[in-house]
Amino acid sequence: MDIMTAAYESVPFSELLHHPAATARRLEAVRALRLRRRDDEDLALIRVDQLEQNTTVVDFTSRLLAGLVRGGNVAILREVLPDALPWSTFLPKDDLDSFVGELVSTAQGAAALDNLTPLALLLTQWRHSAEIYADPTLHAALTREPEGDLGPVPAPETTA
Repeated sequence: MDIMTAAYESVPFSELLHHPAATARRLEAVRALRLRRRDDEDLALIRVDQLEQNTTVVDFTSRLLAGLVRGGNVAILREVLPDALPWSTFLPKDDLDSFVGELVSTAQGAAALDNLTPLALLLTQWRHSAEIYADPTLHAALTREPEGDLGPVPAPETTA
């Protein structure tokens, strides 16, 4: 595949239904096709080799992150994280440390399951936390008692 291949092309879902072979051939020029649907979420059509490559990259990245943390390089990871996630600069140090730990374990788990949803969800949740810290007025409103943060929630009692 040419290095200049576009990431994806967007086509109506009906194009796949009416011209399946021609639509599938378009994957020779792009890595994926975004199938636009009017009444539902869009779908993606991707070649299996591309899916396997994506999985390999995610697995490698999660193992690399885990190795950095295990090797005592958390400070380096914390230092370069804003290059990958600029919003992380707004997280307080303790939250940043928590985020790094969660990021590594979630990336490994997601790679093992071939399911990136947990990793995407984690990034979204921490990004929202950073948005709150970046806005002093919002942070004050959300942490003010009694309407704001009321502290840790106790674990539910177990019944035998």
